[in-house]
Amino acid sequence: MFVKNLKLFVVLFFILFVSLGNAQTKSSFFTKSDTLNKSRLRGVYLSEAAIASVTLIGLNQLWYANYEKSKFHFINDNSDWLQMDKVGHAFSAYQLGRLSMSAMDWAGASKRDQLLYGAPLGFVFLTAVEVMDGFSAEWGASTGDIIANAAGTAFLIGQELGWKEQRISFKYSFHRTDYATLNPDVLGKNLTEQMLKDYNGQTYWLSANVWSFAKESKFPKWLNIAFGYGAEGMLSKQPGHELEVSPRYRQFYASFDIDLTKIKTNSPFLKGLFNTLNFIKIPAPAIEFTSNGKIIGHWIYY
Repeated sequence: MFVKNLKLFVVLFFILFVSLGNAQTKSSFFTKSDTLNKSRLRGVYLSEAAIASVTLIGLNQLWYANYEKSKFHFINDNSDWLQMDKVGHAFSAYQLGRLSMSAMDWAGASKRDQLLYGAPLGFVFLTAVEVMDGFSAEWGASTGDIIANAAGTAFLIGQELGWKEQRISFKYSFHRTDYATLNPDVLGKNLTEQMLKDYNGQTYWLSANVWSFAKESKFPKWLNIAFGYGAEGMLSKQPGHELEVSPRYRQFYASFDIDLTKIKTNSPFLKGLFNTLNFIKIPAPAIEFTSNGKIIGHWIYY
């Protein structure tokens, strides 16, 4: 459990790092290059490789070193957490790949090179962590995680090949729940931990940009329709926790959203900032459909 959430923490760190160049655009150095800038591209590759290496080494020393090693083995955890962790893996692979492509675009790399060397970043990094899991006696590599990593990357690449743009974005939102207070060791003791650990409060969204599908229309370019997935009633990865008295259930949402990258601005700083923050689902009215038959309206859901 801790390893899975540590993965997400590392992914969020990478998201901020990979997009750092896009967010600090007051200097002309950070303005997108119209042609290939080899020194910038080398900087992107070296920075990503260095951060990935340091992170994996640190993860090994701070966590895996405390557990016995084993022969490489797989586990089947596909029924855990009502698959919320698997959707999280797909989201993470998608966002890492998207922002790596953005960094390469800033360096003037061709779309082909972005797809070949930038888009797979999330899959490669998260799969490396799965290999480390596989050699740990306490854990094990998850086939479901690897498939989810591949799905997130395929979702990114598929849109670029089919539409030459990301018309549907993978997004994330979070709200605090009472479940964390019942099992804080697993679900988190504070807001930061709960954002990573409490699957009850996480929602993952597919946010579709309306204008991108009807470019001759008068729809606002920034308007999105979003469909979300969540789950509640979970105090541990499987049913059976002593305080878990009500059945766990799935949640499906429909809502509005904003594509921050479609907001017009002449500020390179704001363009970079909007690109960085576009993994967050904007709070908005939503309707919720639950697997136990309830329909719930939310004036504002996040």
